Amino acid sequence: MAVNDFIRDNKDRFLNELLDLLRIPSVSADPKFKDDVFAAADFVKESLEKAGADLVEICQTKGYPIVYGEKIIDPALPTVLVYGHYDVQPADPYELWDSPPFEPVIKKTKIHPEGAIFARGSADDKGQFYMYVKAFEAMMASGDLPCNVKFMIEGEEEVGSDNLDKFVIENKEKLKADVILISDTHMISMQDPSITVGLRGMAYMEVEVTGSNRDLHSGTYGGAVANPINVLCDMIASMQDENKHITIPGFYDKVQELTAAQRERLNEAPFDLNEYQDKLDIADVHGEKGYTTIERVGIRPTLDVNGIWGGYIGEGAKTVLPSKANAKISMRLVPDQDWREIAELFESHFKSIAPKSVKVKVKAHHGGAPAVVSDSSVGYKAAEAAMEETFGKRPIPTREGGSIPIVALFQKELGSDPILFGFGLDTDALHSPNEHYGVKNYFIGIETIAAFFRQFRKLSDK
Repeated sequence: MAVNDFIRDNKDRFLNELLDLLRIPSVSADPKFKDDVFAAADFVKESLEKAGADLVEICQTKGYPIVYGEKIIDPALPTVLVYGHYDVQPADPYELWDSPPFEPVIKKTKIHPEGAIFARGSADDKGQFYMYVKAFEAMMASGDLPCNVKFMIEGEEEVGSDNLDKFVIENKEKLKADVILISDTHMISMQDPSITVGLRGMAYMEVEVTGSNRDLHSGTYGGAVANPINVLCDMIASMQDENKHITIPGFYDKVQELTAAQRERLNEAPFDLNEYQDKLDIADVHGEKGYTTIERVGIRPTLDVNGIWGGYIGEGAKTVLPSKANAKISMRLVPDQDWREIAELFESHFKSIAPKSVKVKVKAHHGGAPAVVSDSSVGYKAAEAAMEETFGKRPIPTREGGSIPIVALFQKELGSDPILFGFGLDTDALHSPNEHYGVKNYFIGIETIAAFFRQFRKLSDK
């Protein structure tokens, strides 16, 4: 009770601190925000120090730093490792935001009648990792921290976490813990809390198709010389058949197929297809034949074009046959697909289907492994009990379509199943204009995290 009293007494401050963090445009993908990314790291360091951590340090990498902090109250007690990221996605296109992306505002919505924080990074992941800082502060201030705690907050998650592997491998002893908590996922709803037990991996590619050695007049050369945009569109279209099955040879060879019983359990999660379509303003869903929407985003691999460009896109008309066309393509992967192997299969296939009239380049940007975590561990049981305590309802185990590559890294290098303890909603517009995070979600998350610490200590003592 003392912890929750402290949270309530400091509610305004907890919220204003998050708004201050959201005002820092820590976009890791764009070099022009470099100073802001470092500023966000400093903010996290100062927040952990003020909350009561004994040791806080900014660990430099070849890219952006990792903020590490800890409070060891007794080496004999269980230790909780918290992971999060302070970098955010680019806010482009800015003109599609209803308010400036780095000037957070709180507005009431149909889903969030208590208000939602509209800002880039509000749900992904500043609002979610900052819950841990505030829960830690509340437990410290109340003299009720039941476990040791360590924090590892990085600044490169949105660009592939290129330097995290090295840091984790070189600091296994420092990061040693009994459980790892990650809040970078979402729940089904506030009425139906859930815990993610599966994530897809990813292979992210960029392709370039080149025709002639310069842009050409479309009247003089059209019909005689290959148009790279047309060719690229044909190549991309051929990579899925009429059943939306990916046609890359070998792509499905290692896909882990679920049993009928596992698929049935997965589809027990509350899901209203009409409501889903209404939220997205679409007339129908789309995807691989033979699978439900829940299965398509949770247990099946995909291939999607994330961006495509070439030729003239300015005002008015310009009759040009472009020299080049480009696209960025992501493939979401499932156990037991290896992203590097899939990237190689993609490159080989993409080059093989190119006509002789064009030249092709393929670049693999980054990727990550898919992961499935146990729903029977002490950590999961503690998370389950904590959510039942604060939401008044037992959470549902779900699989999520997104990718958090470090989950598989933690499983391999630290020997622990992370608990994917997300409090966002799938309507929070992650990676999109008008990203937002419910104020109620933020505070119930803080309370649930504190409850987790109590439950984990209790279950670990048994």
